[in-house]
Amino acid sequence: MRRLRRTEPLRSLVRETSLEPGDLIYPLFLCPGEGVRRPVGSMPGVFNLSVDEALREAEEAARLGLGGLLLFGLPEEKDEQGSGAWDENGIVQRGLRALKETAAAKKLVLIADVCLCEYTSHGHCGMVVETRDGWTVDNDPSLDLLAQTAASLARAGADVVAPSDMMDGRVAAIRRALDDEGCPNTPILSYASKFASAFYGPFREAADSAPQFGDRKSYQMDGANLREALREIGLDLEEGADMILMKPAMPYLDVIRAARERFGVPIGAYQVSGEYSMLQAAFEKGWLDHDRAILESLLGIRRAGAGFIVTYFAKDAAKLLA
Repeated sequence: MRRLRRTEPLRSLVRETSLEPGDLIYPLFLCPGEGVRRPVGSMPGVFNLSVDEALREAEEAARLGLGGLLLFGLPEEKDEQGSGAWDENGIVQRGLRALKETAAAKKLVLIADVCLCEYTSHGHCGMVVETRDGWTVDNDPSLDLLAQTAASLARAGADVVAPSDMMDGRVAAIRRALDDEGCPNTPILSYASKFASAFYGPFREAADSAPQFGDRKSYQMDGANLREALREIGLDLEEGADMILMKPAMPYLDVIRAARERFGVPIGAYQVSGEYSMLQAAFEKGWLDHDRAILESLLGIRRAGAGFIVTYFAKDAAKLLA
């Protein structure tokens, strides 16, 4: 076996899995204001960005050959229903319209996250109601709000809408809304297999989306369940999802592999905030080689079966791959 490992050209020739800048999606957190570039304390190198700053990030992403951007929003105000999510003048809607005016947008896929947690005062991904057992997320009334959000984002210029809420039936509701709004060609990238994970912690600082009570285990998936994940994916595809996104990535590589073997649709994976921050902490301590660890972590996700990867390392990785 050593014969084909002897030189880099030989290793490159027989390499089974490739990683290119175009495989990578870069998340951006849009916030109100102008000239805002506010560091996220738990995620070194990640910022809350005003729209003008996001345009600069988009230009760099296009120059680096990245595949696209995934947009999240931090609204000026929150309420119980998360109405800022479908506001025609909401922060992500404004960002999409501005991005669509740039040359960078012609080279990037603009993906808009569809969820309510950044916009609700309680931090949950759907409407909440009080029951005898306390406050709980009410799945079915949340579907109309998510559908309104997706339609609003599509009208603003999103190339793809990506529901991340994990409400049952939301893909079908969103597909109907997109079709009714004259957006039948807008694809849905469903977070079809999203686990209730400890690795989302830093994201909740970046997006200001921590739940104000309880947790999300009643609607996000139990990390012990692979077969259930495949059922979730199958249901979302039946409802009209065009692509699926697995989240988190590294702790759930077996789920990515199982999905790749069963389903013939494009599959992405999200290397989430905790995965990113964990590696950044090790880099700061000098415990891991920065360049090698970034590429190895992404290559492992690709090898498991992800066709594209959402990662905060997208720009760093693209520079290393150049």
